[in-house]
Amino acid sequence: MNQNDRSRQGRHIALYTTADHACSYLDDRLARTLFVDPSIRIDSSTYQALIDQGFRRSGTHVYRPACKGCTECIPVRIPVDRFAPNRSQRRNWKSNAPRILLRERPAEFDEEHFALYRRYLERRHPDGSMAEDATEESYRRFLVEPWGGRTQFVELRLDERLVGVAVTDVLERGLSAVYTFFDPELSAQAPGTFAVLAQIELTRRIGLPYLYLGYWISGSKKMAYKKHFRPIEAWDGQEWRPPGNGEGSAIK
Repeated sequence: MNQNDRSRQGRHIALYTTADHACSYLDDRLARTLFVDPSIRIDSSTYQALIDQGFRRSGTHVYRPACKGCTECIPVRIPVDRFAPNRSQRRNWKSNAPRILLRERPAEFDEEHFALYRRYLERRHPDGSMAEDATEESYRRFLVEPWGGRTQFVELRLDERLVGVAVTDVLERGLSAVYTFFDPELSAQAPGTFAVLAQIELTRRIGLPYLYLGYWISGSKKMAYKKHFRPIEAWDGQEWRPPGNGEGSAIK
């Protein structure tokens, strides 16, 4: 199925809808995906216009959910200048920031990154499709393959040992948190939360207004952490709103 959309720059973009398929986040649900014509070159400027309308990127594919009768996937972003960490987040930063070195790297294949990625999937998501297909080829397609814009890897190093990687797109109006993986042995230190806090600080430092966190789903435990970063804004299909207005009111 094909339809056309228009980015905020006025460019016509062909969109396609998949057939129904199993939902990756909610059991016993069927999902459909709206995705941008893969033959179109997507640069950072075009992607900014699309992400501001609820789209996300996975590898070279740009998409958003288009499920029949379901609007559970809510795009969310953090206005970083107004972000106020809660007590748990302050404690996380105080504990981790003095010990974990953050190092920005270009989006290139690295054996050390890949080994950590596989270990993370094997321990944290052993029953998922990503763990079953955690090959170098699939990793490259997902996180390394050029897509037209700029991506950077933010390494988390503890005493020079790699303990996490936050894959981050750099856009005109913010950073987009693509994917984070970390040493499962350090789960008690909540490195995933620390990685989001680090990306918030990086967004502030380079003078951009938003950190885009992708989709929040009320019935998904995997997405629960996102609602704890406040204030947060949700895309309701027309505009970005704080919780309490439109679809974002579900984020409590």
